[in-house]
Amino acid sequence: MAPETLADPETDPTATYAVDPALARRLTSLVVCAPRPQTVLTHTPMTGAPLAALPMSTVEDVDVAFAGARAAQRSWERTELAHRSRVLLRFHDLVLSEQVELLDLIQLESGKARAHAFEEVADTAIVARHYARRAHGYLRARRRQGLFPLLSQAVEVRHPKGVVGIVSPWNYPLSMAITDAIPALLAGNAVVLRPDTQTALTALKAVALLREAGLPEGVLQVVLGDGPTIGQAVVDRGDYVCFTGSTATGRAVAESAARRLVGVSLELGGKNTMYVAADADLGRAVEGAVRACFSSAGQLCVSVERLAVHEDVAEAFLQRFVPAVQQLRLGPELAYGTEMGTLASAAQLERVVAHVEDARSRGARVLTGGIARPDLGPYFYEPTVLTDVTPEMACRHEETFGPVVSVYVVGSDAEAVALANDSEYGLNASVWTRDVARGRRIAAAIKAGTVNVNEGYAAAWGSVAAPMGGMKDSGLSRRHGEEGIRKYTEVQNITAQHVLGFGPPFGISDEAWATTLTLALTVMKRLGRR
Repeated sequence: MAPETLADPETDPTATYAVDPALARRLTSLVVCAPRPQTVLTHTPMTGAPLAALPMSTVEDVDVAFAGARAAQRSWERTELAHRSRVLLRFHDLVLSEQVELLDLIQLESGKARAHAFEEVADTAIVARHYARRAHGYLRARRRQGLFPLLSQAVEVRHPKGVVGIVSPWNYPLSMAITDAIPALLAGNAVVLRPDTQTALTALKAVALLREAGLPEGVLQVVLGDGPTIGQAVVDRGDYVCFTGSTATGRAVAESAARRLVGVSLELGGKNTMYVAADADLGRAVEGAVRACFSSAGQLCVSVERLAVHEDVAEAFLQRFVPAVQQLRLGPELAYGTEMGTLASAAQLERVVAHVEDARSRGARVLTGGIARPDLGPYFYEPTVLTDVTPEMACRHEETFGPVVSVYVVGSDAEAVALANDSEYGLNASVWTRDVARGRRIAAAIKAGTVNVNEGYAAAWGSVAAPMGGMKDSGLSRRHGEEGIRKYTEVQNITAQHVLGFGPPFGISDEAWATTLTLALTVMKRLGRR
């Protein structure tokens, strides 16, 4: 359902809201907006019931947010890193202790099953703890080799960019809104966040927890509104821009940032392949494939949409995989037990139906699924497995972003790698084999930013000390690890020269000095000097 404008629960007493209006008012008070803003009514995709009336920001409000963030950032930058880390460690604890309300909001806004909502809670806590513990090591001043031993002493120091603009998507409303902000804040930046309107309450709840943890007012500002207007205004004002979303929009974001010569981090689309090798443990591979294909109803940028199965085990794999998919429990319950939730909107359902029907009409076989389930909720769609998919079908190359996977039988590791690389995307991949060394060799041949061996996506995603991001049309830069925090800093080289300068000393001629330097350079090379 599309958001309805000019809605207000206080002027509509007959409506039953899926989120307590008092909670919604408390959270939306954190939005930077005019005193009497236009509002948008959101609905839960689980049942179609109204969620909350959200205040919309204007471009002028974005200016106010950035001005406030810049003022707050100057003091925040001077705050000791140890103090900033303590704030994030308290936030870690609050996320875990307040997880029931967070899980409810994630489910109500995105429609995903509770177990998949918990992935976001766990991810947020892990990222907060990691950067709080490791930020000092990532950001500390580092001595670098100078031009001449002892005489040239170089030090690399890092400064915050200033105010980071983050535009986050609807599919992971907690994780994508906050885990990119965490390292930016720890590096001494302020942040202006524009979460997607559909899932804004989850992001606002996280902001409220950060405030409770001790984050000073103004350091993290939130604006709400559509992407072309308010999202673009954030992109046009940030000293660094972080965007997660479609490749098409990511290109426009990159162009906007390039015109201002500011840095940008983009995590974009994917058409991710999982390869089941001939020696794979089929029991583990089936369980992993079900999670990799249908977590969050496939609305996960690193989810698997293409299954490459070696011909030696294809029949045995499908005999286990298809029944496992058929046994998945779907439903809109705000509790653990269901294994797949709903698509998030009418647009998502329309895209999934279009891909499946296009494939079916062109000769693909539907091994299971392929039908909507309006009896469960307005946007539910059964997990679907296709085979006999050909290049003419939209689902072969285009990202479906739903609970649909295509199965391809391959005759060798090389054929599986070729299938994985036959895409404009390069975000995530998965290799299943009993021989981990072999799995690593296969993984290294796949052009994707992350490749999991004997896991679908969670191993690489959860290993937050290692970088995560996309190759090719799947994005620029990385989140997690050193790059995930250093990208939010300006690096500066401060080099002190001691005793001798670079001009000829003691009245030596330029020619004699050049001869001396030539000898010195030759000796340093022979000594292995780097």
